[in-house]
Amino acid sequence: MSALQVGELAPEFDLPAVTGERRHRVRLSEYLGQKHVVLAFHPLDWTPT
Repeated sequence: MSALQVGELAPEFDLPAVTGERRHRVRLSEYLGQKHVVLAFHPLDWTPT
């Protein structure tokens, strides 16, 4: 897969998530046409060093 360019749509993804005590899955498509979404990637954040 090549790197995205500014203005390109992000590919669909499905990730585990935790909100408070609730564990669930989050899909990018859940927000399509409903909200603005900003994706930020932080390599190695929240991992033990």
